[in-house]
Amino acid sequence: MKWNHPFELVKDGGSYRIYKSEGIEARLDFYDFGLRVAIYKSGERLFPTFSVCPGESKMPITGRDKLSNEGLTPLKVEDKIVIDGVEVRLDLKNFRLLYFKDGNFFFGDRDVMAYNLDGEMGKGSYHYLLREEGEEIFGLGDKTGPVNKAGMSFKLETFDSMGFDANSSDPLYKQAPFYICRNKIGSYGIYYDTYSNGEIDFGREHNNYYYKYKVAKFEEEPLVYYVIFGNVEQIVSRFLYLTGKAALPPRWSFRYCGSTMAYTDAPDSEKQLRGFLELVKKYDIDCGGFYLSSGYTQIGDKRCVFNWNKDKIPDPKKLAEDFAKQGLHFLPNVKPAFLKEHPLYDFIASKGWFLKYSNGRPAIFPFWGGEASYLDFTNVDAFNFWSECVKENLIDYGYEAIWNDNNEYDVHDDDIYAHGFGTPIKAKLIRPLFPLLMSMASRTAINEEKRVMAVSRSGVAGTERVAQTWTGDNRTSFEDFRGNHKMAMTMALSGYRFFGQDIGGFAGPRPSQELFIRWIQYGLFTPRFVLHSWKEDGSVTMPWLYPELIPTVQKLFAFRKTLIPYIYSEANKAIEEYRPLIKPAFLLDKDYDVESDNFMLGDALLSSPVFDEGVEEIEIDLPNVKEGWYQGDNLVNGHLKAKAPLDDLPNFFIKAGSVVPLDEGGVVFHVYAIKDGEFEYKFYNDDSLNNACQTIKVECAADGVRLSGLSKGQKAVLHDYKKRKLITE
Repeated sequence: MKWNHPFELVKDGGSYRIYKSEGIEARLDFYDFGLRVAIYKSGERLFPTFSVCPGESKMPITGRDKLSNEGLTPLKVEDKIVIDGVEVRLDLKNFRLLYFKDGNFFFGDRDVMAYNLDGEMGKGSYHYLLREEGEEIFGLGDKTGPVNKAGMSFKLETFDSMGFDANSSDPLYKQAPFYICRNKIGSYGIYYDTYSNGEIDFGREHNNYYYKYKVAKFEEEPLVYYVIFGNVEQIVSRFLYLTGKAALPPRWSFRYCGSTMAYTDAPDSEKQLRGFLELVKKYDIDCGGFYLSSGYTQIGDKRCVFNWNKDKIPDPKKLAEDFAKQGLHFLPNVKPAFLKEHPLYDFIASKGWFLKYSNGRPAIFPFWGGEASYLDFTNVDAFNFWSECVKENLIDYGYEAIWNDNNEYDVHDDDIYAHGFGTPIKAKLIRPLFPLLMSMASRTAINEEKRVMAVSRSGVAGTERVAQTWTGDNRTSFEDFRGNHKMAMTMALSGYRFFGQDIGGFAGPRPSQELFIRWIQYGLFTPRFVLHSWKEDGSVTMPWLYPELIPTVQKLFAFRKTLIPYIYSEANKAIEEYRPLIKPAFLLDKDYDVESDNFMLGDALLSSPVFDEGVEEIEIDLPNVKEGWYQGDNLVNGHLKAKAPLDDLPNFFIKAGSVVPLDEGGVVFHVYAIKDGEFEYKFYNDDSLNNACQTIKVECAADGVRLSGLSKGQKAVLHDYKKRKLITE
């Protein structure tokens, strides 16, 4: 009966319960971190999940059962359901979930109808939750606007958004239906395990027939979502565990990596690339790699993936070898669409490996100045074909890191189908899954015996298991610079760790000298440190863009090099402990401004960047932490003014009670003392094969600061506002 669906309990498994009502089935699974809610038609097949892969679980090529509990810790409950201090109550009329904490109403489903149980709201799935005044919303992936998304609405789909406005464009490259809500009672997270297009509204929509609400809508009819409890940082960590252990990027990927479309688009690509190598040496720029844009694949004016244009690069293998001798690694660009002019197009079409119309013909799309078909990675044979092409045309040539690009799969037609691993499915319902599968296929071609590197522009939750990402083809302006930072904080709260921006901006005019330096200063403290651009005036955003600024650029790049041991160790810790790597500073102080420009890199380092033009001095409000902050050897707290010169390092602070390893001709441990007491630091270091963790212990007493755990030959430097001596044991 419409608007009235009485559910009844049909099975109680202790850690799960199943309810039914007139052909509709609802299942609740209880875990130590929260619960999973699934609502679907009785007997309906649920498309597999490729995002939920808890901890170190392995993800099969064909995905895993969406209702699997493998890798999770089911929680047995009695009649009263209490999880992590939160009581869960169920109203069986229309299946309404309500949550209470310390006897107070915490949050819950909307009254009357929270779900689209029998088409009352139209097609697809809906989830309405009550909305409170003053609540804060964080997450949803690469979304623009302020960090707090309350009152806003967004599309949930993937687009190639070159030159986007970092303050307002929507949608962008990722599909990440995960958000965190913080209200006066506490915080909770919601993750919708779906790949279908949708939209989410945090208060922009208003309907007078109902109490204030927020709503998520998806084209897919079955609805499966997770509710996660904890404080904001705990929720991010629990979400990271839920979506699986990330692959640790190699150490070199945290160094500066060069990139530009200009070099490979030029007819003398190899000369341009070797010129980059010479300039890196000339200016003593520490460099780990180079992103090889798609111009190297051109046949005429068409880009044909896996084709080497031997006129531009006569000997690809030797080029890779020569760069490797200088310690640089290439990341060649690959695209999942094959133009009709591609030499392999007819072969792939004959095998049925493209997305297809219902009549069986390959689906055609506009792509890079031509017509193309997307490879269907839900066909295992196509998946393996791609992997073989990566190995034979790139890996075997010495190109061991892969840049998966232009993989947003711009599919909207209801008449286009994917193989679906044997069960055909409308491709539009799983659009953002294709980039994850593409990245999985690329990675299977790489030798996993050492740290490897893969990047994907698009993707879904769980992509970090196989690839890192970046914020896409951004725009050059001071307004977009700050907007990119807000996006970064939003992504950090959405479960992304290994990402950054195209420093200096990809599209638009060349950056001014001031913007160029400010963006580099900011990028020093982001995991991905890449300058990348395509400029209509032909300029290339490289470290030597402005010759008169080279001394300043050298100073900044040299400082990034000193940070590598710290960044790499914190990256290891972020993976092993399922924690954010960069994060907004309000996670340290619940009363701190969520929109503050300050942000953390790892657990110790706070960056205070400059986003405004013409600024020479800034005011900084430091988060309230127990022991305070060091700036050099001085302990500072609260509000302060600081110079912000263009020709020097940016302002940053180290949390007291930290150890920071720096590269100073060898690793030197900088110890930041507290008044009294003990703390320890786990230093992750490896040989690109195995993790190695060293525990350093610090005891601060009246007679000195004692340090233990150093290996033979290791050095330490003490920073102590009390001017005590350092005692090593």
